[in-house]
Amino acid sequence: MIAETGLIALWLAAALALLQFALCTIGLVKGRDEFFAAIRPIAIAQGVLVTISFLILVWLFIRSDMSVKLVVMNSVAVKPLIYKISGTWGNHEGSMLLWVAILGIAGAGIGLFERTLKQRTLVTTLAAQAFISVGFYAYLLIASNPFERIFPVPADGQGLNPLLQDVGLALHPPTLYIGYVGLSIAFSFAVGAMINRDVGPDFAKAMRPWVLGAWVFLTLGITAGSYWAYYELGWGGWWFWDPVENASLMPWLAATALLHSVNVLATRDGLRAWTLMLAVVAFSMSMIGTFLVRSGVLTSVHAFAVDPTRGGFILALLAIYIGGAMAVFALRVGTVKEGSQFEPVSREGALVANNLLLSAILGIVFIGTLYPLFVEGVSGDMISVGAPYFNLATGPIALILVAIMAAGPLLRWRRDKAKALLNRISIPIFITAAALFGLVLFTTSMSTLSLLGLALAAGIAVASFAPLWKRNLRRTPMHTYGMIIAHFGVAVALVGMASESSFTEEKLVAASPGDEVIVNNWKVNFLAIEPIAGPNWTALEARVTAQYGDGAIHEIEPQNRMFPAAQTQTSEAALLTRWNGQLYVVLGDSDEQGRWQLRIWWKPFVTLIWYGGVLIALGGLLAMIGRLRRAVRQKRQREYAEALI
Repeated sequence: MIAETGLIALWLAAALALLQFALCTIGLVKGRDEFFAAIRPIAIAQGVLVTISFLILVWLFIRSDMSVKLVVMNSVAVKPLIYKISGTWGNHEGSMLLWVAILGIAGAGIGLFERTLKQRTLVTTLAAQAFISVGFYAYLLIASNPFERIFPVPADGQGLNPLLQDVGLALHPPTLYIGYVGLSIAFSFAVGAMINRDVGPDFAKAMRPWVLGAWVFLTLGITAGSYWAYYELGWGGWWFWDPVENASLMPWLAATALLHSVNVLATRDGLRAWTLMLAVVAFSMSMIGTFLVRSGVLTSVHAFAVDPTRGGFILALLAIYIGGAMAVFALRVGTVKEGSQFEPVSREGALVANNLLLSAILGIVFIGTLYPLFVEGVSGDMISVGAPYFNLATGPIALILVAIMAAGPLLRWRRDKAKALLNRISIPIFITAAALFGLVLFTTSMSTLSLLGLALAAGIAVASFAPLWKRNLRRTPMHTYGMIIAHFGVAVALVGMASESSFTEEKLVAASPGDEVIVNNWKVNFLAIEPIAGPNWTALEARVTAQYGDGAIHEIEPQNRMFPAAQTQTSEAALLTRWNGQLYVVLGDSDEQGRWQLRIWWKPFVTLIWYGGVLIALGGLLAMIGRLRRAVRQKRQREYAEALI
């Protein structure tokens, strides 16, 4: 009966989404403003119902209710609780219900908290959001019912994919989905503003928190996913340019450009058309990512392989939403009035340059990801586009991008002078030049991109704090600190990327118990192999000690795990982290002589990649909080002034 309750709640939420769209549309077309009063309550009720439906599915997984097909296919009774909960969205149907639940909660949030937009713009925004929701509700109820029953009821389930039995599953998909949904909200705001010709600072201020929130969660999701794949898959890399990885990167690139553009529109009433276009592009990228992951066209450890029928359904939604988005933009962009003017040498000019470069990187990733699929669909030939293409094509553009990013905050709004800018960035330029000279002098065998990346990172780290020079630190707005931390995070991540690329050392050996392996300054001793058992797995565990120079001796235990329910074997890497890098050890198979394969990497400063990602997200969070606090303070001041009058 619990499963039926979840399905009923899902049907009711779908009905309310359809009613919300119908009332909004009729009210706007027929001028029936009296319909608008019901829109907010309906949006809130829809969000409540779909949340109830999702929580019921979580409860079914916690209970290990084997009468539900989804639980049988993706869970097992002896699985730890954390994996039962996260296993709710570790599959196609459950992850789509999580997506729709976040979509409903976001719509309810607009209904509850948005008070700055004009009524017709708000109603159109909620209509666009309901239209998006209706398509995904239809997809769930028609093609991917998460509450489908199974008979006869089996004694136990088949278990979750062992690669997903990790805390990463509790962090990576939900954060990405919140980011994707945040972009759908930005798109709905853009549709509302375009249809009602209400594109201006007020619209941008209303949309900005959603864009910031989406960008923060996308950043966290990509960072968490990168680290999860790094330690779980056992191949030692932090980014493989896998098509599904690219599917999350493309919306992030568009959202980064949109974030800067909406800031200009909100504060300086500029880049109106840019903001609308980027809102449409960012949402389109999130939809394309959804299609790639869930249509079955990709074979990837990250992808949910589904049947062609459901893939066709998603493709239809993709065509409707992206086609509709592009049509609305094409029809309405001509009516958007030109915003305030600015000179090329200005902060707005730097932001436009950054947006162009971000768009160029987005285009490169888009082509590299989809071109193999296009060729396969047209000719049947199987080709691949790998890391060499992406690194060579995007690397130089990315370095130019971060260089402009360092200078942008030091430029004045509207217009500035190139000579004055050079004076302001003289110290970062000197630091970059000194770092480049030192690297050329004291290092060997570094690639040009890595060399320039490390040198630029030094200059960016200094330039990121330049906006604080000669300022009262206590009176500096929180969003300024957020920008500083985010830009500094880029420098930190860049150091990690360049160092890992240039200085990593790897050794693959066949070792017997008692053997010692030297990697860089590490002495790694292979002591023994021992069998162990976990909650729902058994494993062969290597006992290994590692000593850096003459320092302390550490014990690490790489494993080969076997999951009986899924009949799957996985490698569990052992990581030993120091301030200057990470030792990464993977246990392989044994040979006829009783030796075991050990793969050992020393990765200098690799952890800075993820520390930088966290700093970038933290900067975005502080900026969002600062902006919201300022908006609340300004609202109270206006209310106080009106009360005095």
